[in-house]
Amino acid sequence: MLKRLLSYIVPIKIYEKKSAVSKNLEVTWANGQLVLDSKNTNYSYGSLQRVLRKGLKKIGFERIAQMQDILILGVAGGSVIKTITEEIKFKGKITGVEIDPEIIEMAQEYFGLNQIPNLKIIVADAFDYVLRTPFQYDLIVIDVFQDTSMPNFLFEKFFMNRIGSLLKPNGYILFNTMILNKQDNARNDQYHAQFNDKPYRVTRMPRIESHNELILIHKYV
Repeated sequence: MLKRLLSYIVPIKIYEKKSAVSKNLEVTWANGQLVLDSKNTNYSYGSLQRVLRKGLKKIGFERIAQMQDILILGVAGGSVIKTITEEIKFKGKITGVEIDPEIIEMAQEYFGLNQIPNLKIIVADAFDYVLRTPFQYDLIVIDVFQDTSMPNFLFEKFFMNRIGSLLKPNGYILFNTMILNKQDNARNDQYHAQFNDKPYRVTRMPRIESHNELILIHKYV
């Protein structure tokens, strides 16, 4: 309790671990809340939870609560899962895909993801999972980072088409991106132009928490 109170004055790191995938990982008390950070950015809770919550709110909490199947690509500490289960009260099936087993261990120990009964976590590469899964989803959240970088495959046409095919009719994709320079902005412009065609409608939510841009894709048939 003392560390939590002191964290309103200064962040207090309580655990640090090196990961082959994510490099440095830290669990920190910050402003009275446990957060998971990489070396240069927030991975879960804190600002990231605020970012993705805005995207979920744009879709509509009531709409999400009525869905049946949600896919999370990039679990990290599971902040978006906590928003979906605790605030939205989603009772359907959640599948979380995370490439880094070290993060999953930390998420279970410090953030209680193993206590969520309707969550199944799969340790796998997001590209491989998307390529192989036979299932479709009402909502796909893409939150795949390695520190501040994003894998190129996320923006390639093949992956875009495959992700679209996994959406049920009237489904949504919530894609969290980071824009640090002009090249990143041009990359998002191109992504928007390629995806913004029937049967999809694309909405961009720019500059959330300084560097994040959410891309919301609605499959309307």
